[in-house]
Amino acid sequence: MDMDQVRTFREVVELGSFVRAAESLNVTQSTVSARIKELEARLGQPLFVRRKSGVTLTTAGKRFQPHAATLLRVVQQARQDIALPAEMQAVLNIGGQYSLWERILLSWMGRFRASRPDVAVRAEVGTPESLMRYLANGLLDFVVMYAPEARPGFQIEKLMDESLMMVATRADHAGSSETDYVFVDWGPDFGSWHSDQFPRYTAPGLHVSLGALGLRHILEYGGAGYFPARVVADEVAARRLFPVHGAPQFVRPAHVIYPTEGNTEARAAALDSLRAATAVDAATIS
Repeated sequence: MDMDQVRTFREVVELGSFVRAAESLNVTQSTVSARIKELEARLGQPLFVRRKSGVTLTTAGKRFQPHAATLLRVVQQARQDIALPAEMQAVLNIGGQYSLWERILLSWMGRFRASRPDVAVRAEVGTPESLMRYLANGLLDFVVMYAPEARPGFQIEKLMDESLMMVATRADHAGSSETDYVFVDWGPDFGSWHSDQFPRYTAPGLHVSLGALGLRHILEYGGAGYFPARVVADEVAARRLFPVHGAPQFVRPAHVIYPTEGNTEARAAALDSLRAATAVDAATIS
């Protein structure tokens, strides 16, 4: 498949116009039109509905969109692999949810790179859905996440338990009943647990989907919320944050998921290193 056609398809989708796509790609509008026409002929389906106000995807176009993203990503990965310096023996593509990069992966990756300078590491941060899609498409060697989706051909291993604790900027804070309580969305499991633990809790004054954002907010403006115990340990030790008296802790496991076939020496070494690092981390916490 002609990658210029696929790349042009992506630009038209993102910009919503053949004219703007032509400007972005630095080609003529007729070139954009010709590439899309050839791509549609190759696929045997119309991909766009043309209107004076712009273009929209057809049903076939919507179905092709994730495949186009995968094709472009595979080509980019191939180019990077071929361009590896001579001293590099392998490439390791890993992914993780944002909070797990802070919690586990950043410190592990530094240690692994120090022990294996011959392995190039490419890191991906994403949502659970995007990470699982990249893993299924063979674009990632393994993914670290909280609730991986069980799929044939993939192995799921529990790495460690992570505890979320309620902390506040005042030692006498009453927790979720106060107006400056920040609800941090740690996922549907946490949401269900939170509802069971705090049945009288109503709509939050502040709802955030990123733990780092919620933590920064309460440190600057005051308040309380649930955060990983290890993340707030230094703030608690320095008495900038205080555990909320009587508040229960939420425990959620972190997992690694990887293909059961096609194992490489680099991936096996990385997984062994990750298991060892999280075992030490878990022992330190307990």
